Amino acid sequence: MTEADENTVPAPATDPWKGFRGVMAGTLILEAIVVLLALPVLGAVGGGVTWISGTYCVVLALLMILGAGLQRRSWALPYNLGLQVLVLLGVFFHPSIGVIGVVFAVVWGFILILRNDVRRRMEAGLLPSQRIQR
Repeated sequence: MTEADENTVPAPATDPWKGFRGVMAGTLILEAIVVLLALPVLGAVGGGVTWISGTYCVVLALLMILGAGLQRRSWALPYNLGLQVLVLLGVFFHPSIGVIGVVFAVVWGFILILRNDVRRRMEAGLLPSQRIQR
């Protein structure tokens, strides 16, 4: 074995990003459910559901459900974060939508931290599937 072979990091035996994509897809589905559950809140508090706020919530939830199926794309993470910005902007329609946006902004922030940790561990060869069996 040469010195160059000893310094190279082995590729993971399993794709760590596959599970990560699943986490992002699941988070989008959960967020879509929560956004749709905001409709009864909008109806009960502050003047009811208007056609603008109702359409905004339904279209946003549909975009999230659509996005859950697009996680293999290279632009999936920017798409997910763009949807998060739209949820945060929902505060202009009703404060409860803004609260949902803040809660899920924390969730997406944690997902980004996990993504960086997986990338760092993969580059260092520290993932369990990268350990050399001797």
